[in-house]
Amino acid sequence: MLLRLFLLLSVLGSSWIGWVNSHQESGEWSCEADEEIRIEAGFRPGLITLDGHADDWKDIDAFDSSLLPALDPDDDKEYTGGKMTVKALHDGNDVFFLLQVDGNYAYTKGDNNKCPSVALMFPIGDEATYHNMGGCKEGTDACNKKTCKGHEVDIMHFSVGNAIPGRLYGGNPLDNGDGNGGDRFGHLVDLYGWNPHCRYLDGTGPSGTS
Repeated sequence: MLLRLFLLLSVLGSSWIGWVNSHQESGEWSCEADEEIRIEAGFRPGLITLDGHADDWKDIDAFDSSLLPALDPDDDKEYTGGKMTVKALHDGNDVFFLLQVDGNYAYTKGDNNKCPSVALMFPIGDEATYHNMGGCKEGTDACNKKTCKGHEVDIMHFSVGNAIPGRLYGGNPLDNGDGNGGDRFGHLVDLYGWNPHCRYLDGTGPSGTS
């Protein structure tokens, strides 16, 4: 099974809940997906235990990627502490990913605006692009499922913040009751987006509940 996988990683991430403040990119640039890159998710049922330990993955082939700043991805600004290693498996029902980065993180413990942050991004719409997180040209005042149709991307985002190592995150009774992709405790959230300025928790949208 081959998965077309888009990866984003920000060493200093911000919380992605609700509206997103506009940012300024450093000049004109374009980040295109490499069609030759594939991550193979082998069929290995019953192998992976979701316990925060990587021992289960030691015999699985890895894909290594350099880490560059999201808004200024020049090679001379590459994170020098190490590359990001990605592995993938599936059991016929679920797909599992392991992401590891060598080196020490510098962050403010408990502050979700100043902590390590990582996201997996998958193209959903036929027109979705790697650059600009889907590539819809509409701004926050006009982006919606009609004006940005075809640019949808699905995003899984995690920020360390005050998460406890070894604990499972991604759902809890409070957020599950709200019927969206939020996780107010571990900040492993499920989102969708059309561009960096228009991304929302699953089950919500520009006018609230989608």
